[in-house]
Amino acid sequence: MERTQATSAPEMPPQPQVQPELQPQPGAPKPPRTPQSLRRTLLIGILLPVLLFVAVDTVSLYRKSLQAVTTAYDRTLLASAKAIGELLVIEGEGPQARLRGQIPYAALEAFEADNRSRMRYRVSDAQGQWIDGAQDLRSWHGTLPNQGPYAALVDFYDDTLQGDPVRVAVLLQPVATGQERAMAMVQVAETLELRHTLAEQILLDTLQRQAVLIGVITVVVLVVVQRVIRPVRRLSQALAQRDEDELTPLDDHDLPQELLPLTQATSQVMQRLQGLLDHQKRFVRDAAHQLRTPLAVLKTQVQSALRGDLAPLLALREIEATVDRATTLANQMLSLAKVEQVRQQKDFAVLDWAQTTRSVALDLSPLIAHKSLDFEISSEPCPVLAHAWMLGELTRNLLDNAIAHSPEGAHLRVSLSTQSSHARLCIADGGPGMDEAQRLRLFQPFATGRPQVGAGLGLVIAREMVQALGGSIALTNRFADQQRIGLDAIVLLPLHANPSLDSPQKEA
Repeated sequence: MERTQATSAPEMPPQPQVQPELQPQPGAPKPPRTPQSLRRTLLIGILLPVLLFVAVDTVSLYRKSLQAVTTAYDRTLLASAKAIGELLVIEGEGPQARLRGQIPYAALEAFEADNRSRMRYRVSDAQGQWIDGAQDLRSWHGTLPNQGPYAALVDFYDDTLQGDPVRVAVLLQPVATGQERAMAMVQVAETLELRHTLAEQILLDTLQRQAVLIGVITVVVLVVVQRVIRPVRRLSQALAQRDEDELTPLDDHDLPQELLPLTQATSQVMQRLQGLLDHQKRFVRDAAHQLRTPLAVLKTQVQSALRGDLAPLLALREIEATVDRATTLANQMLSLAKVEQVRQQKDFAVLDWAQTTRSVALDLSPLIAHKSLDFEISSEPCPVLAHAWMLGELTRNLLDNAIAHSPEGAHLRVSLSTQSSHARLCIADGGPGMDEAQRLRLFQPFATGRPQVGAGLGLVIAREMVQALGGSIALTNRFADQQRIGLDAIVLLPLHANPSLDSPQKEA
């Protein structure tokens, strides 16, 4: 049995490690896009069509220039052929008559523009038999054109002579000597160097002028763009030098008209930011001022209770009342801050104010029952464009304020109806109304005629909500026999068309 010896595999050289190519992770932020240059965009947008037009115009111009030069030099060829045709004679008579031509070179020398072109001629009879001139110039076998710029029997065509391209004019020239008549075919050929040189010169002159024009356009675009963006740079520098809290409108008196919508929109955003900043500062200031008082009172009450100045139960009740006031104040201030947030978000939807009103009344029914109020509510579908929290909080604040100011057993009526293009909510309580001093301080923050009842922010919150919803609010005294018998809180909000709501309904 054959035995094989195992051999170890040859050691392989170490392979370089290939770093895996980094792939962008899904959801990773895209690299910032390089901003476009206005100067480069204008240059490309203007010069690219101009260069394209110049290229097309150059090809067309060269063809037309060559055509014009060809027409002009064809006249020279025709003149040369006519000059040669005038020198032809008929020798002999009858069957022995033959065309003869003794054309000196001087006959063509007058038609040569310079030594850059060469002219050759050939004279043949009607059958194409050579008579005089260059024998290597091929005889013409074409047909005369039906119409042309020349009245003579002439034709022009392109050919080659000794490997060079030439332009040939052929003239059918009648020759008469005595009684003999014959038809001669005179061909004059000219090389094309001069024609091409002249056409190229015309083209070159035109291109130079067009290059100057493109240069002028480029300079004008650069100068104009520089002048246009100068106010923008000045505005950018002014913005960069502003203080952090300066949000005054931008100075756009020297900006181009096309940039005014941008600066005006920026100024509007800055005004809104200024309003938010002012609101935040006012909120912080008011919160610090208003919360300091109940906290100080609470601390005093706790110290008094610790010293034993009051009975424990009485001290706890006073502390509870102070905590309730501080809690109410904090909640109302948070609501006031949330109103501004909702106003900026404008997350509104079409809501039925009647459903919101009945829901709020149901939530506050324990307070109504606690005071044994004669409560009545009537409503009909009133679609309004509003935020659900804002609409509910508005109704809750007004109804809660009416409950708080109504004495026990008083009459409290809530009515919601449509009035023209508005929804009208009227909450009529049976309280004492408001005197002249309270009326002057109406809707002022922390102004309340009964400090033990509230913190004085309910009406401020209601006013802010109504303004955010595009409506109006008013509080008026209700009189009977010249005596105040209650207060009416009336809110008007714009109606919004919503045919899906039910028909009007009332309940008491």
